[in-house]
Amino acid sequence: MSEQFQDIEQYEDRKRNKIALLIDGDNAQPKLIGKILAETGKYGSITIRRIYGDWTTSNMNGWKDTLNNYAIQPIQQFRYTIGKNATDSAMIIDAMDVLHSGLAEGFCIVSSDSDYTRLATRIREKGIFVMGIGEQKAPKAFVNACNIFIFTENLVQEESIKKGKTASTTKEKIDEGQTSSDLIALLKQAFELSVGEDGLAHLGTMGINLHQLDPSFDPRTYGYKQLSQLIKNFPDIFELKTEKNSTGSTIFHIKVKE
Repeated sequence: MSEQFQDIEQYEDRKRNKIALLIDGDNAQPKLIGKILAETGKYGSITIRRIYGDWTTSNMNGWKDTLNNYAIQPIQQFRYTIGKNATDSAMIIDAMDVLHSGLAEGFCIVSSDSDYTRLATRIREKGIFVMGIGEQKAPKAFVNACNIFIFTENLVQEESIKKGKTASTTKEKIDEGQTSSDLIALLKQAFELSVGEDGLAHLGTMGINLHQLDPSFDPRTYGYKQLSQLIKNFPDIFELKTEKNSTGSTIFHIKVKE
């Protein structure tokens, strides 16, 4: 189970959500589609799978072998005017149609384009879950408009993490003074939002609050697969406590050291 969920019931409720996956074919990589589907599937059942682009152009060729394998519906959108991205408009219109039809309880927008910022904001205003998947170059406004934003660089790096390897650039991120200081400040802020009267914060609650503070927060950015592993990297600041619940699952609690 993902550590960001507070309990089994919340996790199962989220898994029952119907998710609409909308991909901007001009701003996504075909080789990552399997990882994108797996990441999106953590938050619900992907009932709508669409990819938008001008399929008469050569830059969409990389997607063609992928579509049948993953049951993704291609949506044709001709480029009527040079310099104007008709794909964005078509995808936004379809997203609003799906939103008002009630066919989905959540959305995943795959793009790094700032044009989707208002769309993500509008979906959230309706109380609907929205996640984004894109490159780290994605505008901060688009990232913050989503409930959760996953960087594709972390999806690529995840394979190295699974094999016990951490990219040197990732280690440098957590070793750099400024970055480490910013990360600690973010973790402490999330702790303060999560801590109970006993001075302990539930790890799942802390994970949720971290996404409230920064939708793009991801332990994989720092070379760790799970939040608990990242927190263990700061033993002088945080203490990680574990216990078993009635179902035998391990429950993590965080305490800030004096």
